[in-house]
Amino acid sequence: MSDLAPEPLNKNFDPAAIEARWYSHWEANGLFRPDRSNAEPWTIVNPPPNVTGSLHIGHALDNTLQDILTRHARLKGKDALWVVGTDHAGIATQMVVERQMAAKGEKRTDMSRDDFVARVWDWKAESGGAITAQLRRLGCSMDWANERFTMDPGFSRAVVKVFVELHRQGLLYRDKRLVNWDPGLGTAISDLEVETREEKGGFWHLRYPLADGSGSISVATTRPETMLADMAVAVNPSDERYQALIGQQVRLPITGRLIPIVADDHADPELGSGAVKITPGHDFNDFEVGRRAGIEARDMLNMLGAKGEVVQVADGLIPGDLIGLDRFDARDRIIALLEGEGALERVEERVIQRPYGDRSGVVIEPWLTDQWYVDAATLAKGPIEAVREGRIRLVPKTWEKTFFNWMDNIQPWCVSRQLWWGHQIPAWFAEDGRVFVAETEEEAQAAAGEGVMLTRDPDVLDTWFSSALWPFATLGWPDATNPTLAGRYPNDVLISGFDILFFWDARMMMQGMHFMNEVPFKTLYLHGLVRAADGAKMSKSKGNTVDPLGLIDRYGADALRFFMAAMESQGRDIKMDEKRVEGYRNFATKLWNAARFCQSNGIGGSTLPEAPAASLAVNKWIIAETIRTVQAVDLSLAEYRFDAAANAVYQFVWSRFCDWYLELIKGQIDEETRAVAGWVLDQILLILHPFMPFITEELWHSLATRQSDLIVASWPQADARSLDPAAEAEIDWLIRLVGEVRAARTELNVPPGARLPLHHRGAGPETLARLSRQQSVIARLARADLAEGDAFGGAAQVVVDEATFVLPLEGVIDLAAERTRLSKAIGAAEKERDGLAGRLSNPSFVERAKPEAVEKARADHADKAAEADRLSAALARLG
Repeated sequence: MSDLAPEPLNKNFDPAAIEARWYSHWEANGLFRPDRSNAEPWTIVNPPPNVTGSLHIGHALDNTLQDILTRHARLKGKDALWVVGTDHAGIATQMVVERQMAAKGEKRTDMSRDDFVARVWDWKAESGGAITAQLRRLGCSMDWANERFTMDPGFSRAVVKVFVELHRQGLLYRDKRLVNWDPGLGTAISDLEVETREEKGGFWHLRYPLADGSGSISVATTRPETMLADMAVAVNPSDERYQALIGQQVRLPITGRLIPIVADDHADPELGSGAVKITPGHDFNDFEVGRRAGIEARDMLNMLGAKGEVVQVADGLIPGDLIGLDRFDARDRIIALLEGEGALERVEERVIQRPYGDRSGVVIEPWLTDQWYVDAATLAKGPIEAVREGRIRLVPKTWEKTFFNWMDNIQPWCVSRQLWWGHQIPAWFAEDGRVFVAETEEEAQAAAGEGVMLTRDPDVLDTWFSSALWPFATLGWPDATNPTLAGRYPNDVLISGFDILFFWDARMMMQGMHFMNEVPFKTLYLHGLVRAADGAKMSKSKGNTVDPLGLIDRYGADALRFFMAAMESQGRDIKMDEKRVEGYRNFATKLWNAARFCQSNGIGGSTLPEAPAASLAVNKWIIAETIRTVQAVDLSLAEYRFDAAANAVYQFVWSRFCDWYLELIKGQIDEETRAVAGWVLDQILLILHPFMPFITEELWHSLATRQSDLIVASWPQADARSLDPAAEAEIDWLIRLVGEVRAARTELNVPPGARLPLHHRGAGPETLARLSRQQSVIARLARADLAEGDAFGGAAQVVVDEATFVLPLEGVIDLAAERTRLSKAIGAAEKERDGLAGRLSNPSFVERAKPEAVEKARADHADKAAEADRLSAALARLG
């Protein structure tokens, strides 16, 4: 409840002056906390941003959409909870702290693991809260009293329990497989963290001699250094050229290793020589070929160390002078050795796809190592079924095909990382190779037996493993659930960028359905990316990123939020347009000035939730417009059409209320009109609040002494019983008539102050009655006075329904000059229109020009065509 008395509004709208004040008021009064125990619970969780992060434009979009839904649910009377927290971001956080240490001449390896982890916690206490302060600036109504962190003791307990339970059930295991290894970070990373770039590279053709000296076989590779660990040559079993060689051996250059020629469909007879070298310890495809050839993972050769340096392999055949060389330095040396042996046939230049770590920027190596894996294929079955049955609704639905394709072909999930910061894996190794997985060291020791020396696995879990538990571990699982948080699973909706559909969303589905026996959320809404104005992807390297805090400083949080909502069209990417943000700040200013007008005319907040009784057509009309807007916003938000909801509010506030209703009532504001206008303004503040929370809360309190803050008020009831079709039709007719007359005056350069007679022809009884009732409004808004009889001479004509309205212009404008001006303007517009049409009909332009240039040409063509039509209509009006 608020006891703030209303004060006269300042002349100028100043977003910065109201934002900090209202946010601190909401938070200090616990208005983001769910406290309606008898109400329907409604829950959403935020994708936890990295604790290292700062608010970027993607966060601004994602969190704006979440806040719109949360504030809407709260106003609808639901017990709305928006769970907030941050992710410990294993790799990113460790990198930040190590960089700070490096600046002081310190290294992580110079201290104990415990001391380094303590240093990270110190960093978090000092610098880890930047993004939460920035979310507050955006206006996010999150439940800060229940803020979570993925390394909190309670959350960590949930992570350990999930790991142990999955292992006990046989769904989590240790295996030697190839991983994406980042030599820069010294850790495995997921497929999703690998960035593939097109680069100029080479294709080296090598000659491998047959062991019996009878000839040779040619292979080709983009990574010649890996030949040191070759274990086979594969040919296609249907390739007649090599039938006689299958089962024979070749002797590798440099190492002299004897390796077999094997038959495998992986070899493409149409590609190169049709024979391919097989290095199962350093290529994902070769790994599978090797296994099919009977080579166990434990026997596969690994020629690289953790930093990408050459190491000796199990058979000891790599020459000693290559050991310790960086992989790319080794490449140059190996090529020289191959050339010296006559084993290098030729080198082709070609464009290759090279994998990089998205954080380190280092070339990724497929590396054979022991890691922990989750049986993702088994866990994926439940989510696949849930989406097919509609228990999880994907919006837009077009993402279902992508989802099913990935989930149906999902690979084992590598969940271990070679870091110090994160959830250390709850596994202990005995000297005899046995592994004991347990929630505590005491339990592991008890399982191993007295006297058995145990060493804990030094690795930590993939950050996405812990964040996959977010929808239920944030609610207290596996401990007793906080009563306030009971009934919160499944969550109602998750808002996510499509780019983390498989990083996070799908994994929440897997873990949630496995441990909670229920979907984690009922709806998954996937939004697009915010791109630069030219459609390019934003990146720091391109210098085209946009700072949302800078936009908030310039235009206010409300304007940025409204831009995000108005531009979000079911998953399509958004082009950043600062002019549009400025336009929505102007929209807020227009509402502010409208409220000042109301306040100065004795119009205040309403005391009734339902529409006041109305007898005047203009008041019945605005009540109906209000009801229809409430219905449109409700329906659009139910369908996650944020753009449609925002645009419905915008059109109603700007056009119907500010531009027309306030103009129509000006000078004739009686008690009925004050009551109706106050009620409509209240409804505007309510339906606009989810989009623009700050200005609406300020105006709410400025118009009346309230029993509650706007954030916890009640959403409007769209009562269709208040509709009066006849009154609506009359005011719609009036608006069309005034609008047509105004347009004619503008197009024909009639002086603004000139009053014109308004004649009519063919008007039916209903139109005549309306003209009689509305003649004073027409005179005031159109500066045209009803006149009897017909008009003669040069005149403008407008048609509304069955009637033609005539405005004599003799002596008001130079008719001949005006006809000449319009004719020239029409010719110029048509010339530009036709020129653009010619460019657009030229296939060469459409196919070769940049997409943004083609799009601009289409927009310009549409503008010029519309201008030509408008001017032609104006000329026709002159008769």
